[in-house]
Amino acid sequence: MTAWYCNRNEKIVPIGRPIANTQIFLLDKHLQPVPIGVSGELHIGGMGLARGYLNRPELTEEKFIPNPFNDLQLNRNSPSQNLSLDARLYKTGDLARYREDGNIEFLGRIDYQVKIRGNRIELGEIEALLEQHPQVRETVVVAREDTPNDFRLIAYLVNRENARPSVEELRGFLKQKLPEYMLPSAFVMLDALPLTSNGKIDRRALPKPDNVRPELTASFKPPQSEMEQQIAKVWQEVLHIDKVGINDNFFDLGGNSLLILQVNNKLRAILQREISVVTMFQNPTIYSLAEYLSQKNRDKIIFENIHNRVEKQKKSFNSRKQLFRKTKK
Repeated sequence: MTAWYCNRNEKIVPIGRPIANTQIFLLDKHLQPVPIGVSGELHIGGMGLARGYLNRPELTEEKFIPNPFNDLQLNRNSPSQNLSLDARLYKTGDLARYREDGNIEFLGRIDYQVKIRGNRIELGEIEALLEQHPQVRETVVVAREDTPNDFRLIAYLVNRENARPSVEELRGFLKQKLPEYMLPSAFVMLDALPLTSNGKIDRRALPKPDNVRPELTASFKPPQSEMEQQIAKVWQEVLHIDKVGINDNFFDLGGNSLLILQVNNKLRAILQREISVVTMFQNPTIYSLAEYLSQKNRDKIIFENIHNRVEKQKKSFNSRKQLFRKTKK
């Protein structure tokens, strides 16, 4: 239904524009056209459209809908199989968006929309962006619930030959165009994506992410001080990672705003002190957070020592004052 002239150096291969006698609409859930760059469901109309599914009137009624933009449609309430060819649209279930040059870019299936922490996420949009990375050849993103009630976005990637992008690089690349809640918690590198017998990606065969620390640009340095060890233990528990380094960034390890709240609550209980969530965002490594908390402890001790000295001086002054009054009498 669409065609595109392929260029050798093109990084993204769109599905192009409608062919002759074909209409393409990208619509939102209210059947309204979406702007350029915004994803919507791809609908097909025109003379090339089929009449429906063979011997499946219910599915035909569901997928072949009245064309809301056709002024020639006489009866919008009549069954879709009774409408004229130019008065119907076919709901493909495909997610796509218009590029600025007018070509249509395929993003994935509507079926792969998920909801995590109250946010609706289109997995195809994340996949389409990841495949724009110059070192990534193929990718698939899924929402996994390996821990009950804990859905995480996992990106599986097949890199180009001799390429090995770091987690920070991939997250930074996505962060330029995606909100934080759409960033994958983990990136799993594979030699090839598993396929079904008909050549489609077998999402059920994708391996469970292990608890190994991901490859980061920061070299691993184990926690040393008692404060660093306490923070690291909480990180390992919340992030489900076997070890963490003091220079590792919490968010590069798969952390997010919800998990940092869990870390905050656990550290407050362990250390028996108030810790601001803002402070934790400002100190996303174990080293920087431990330094901050230790400095606060030192400041607190210094303040308490000064306070104690002042109190002692006050008591001494009051004692001398009372002695002076007694002597004067």
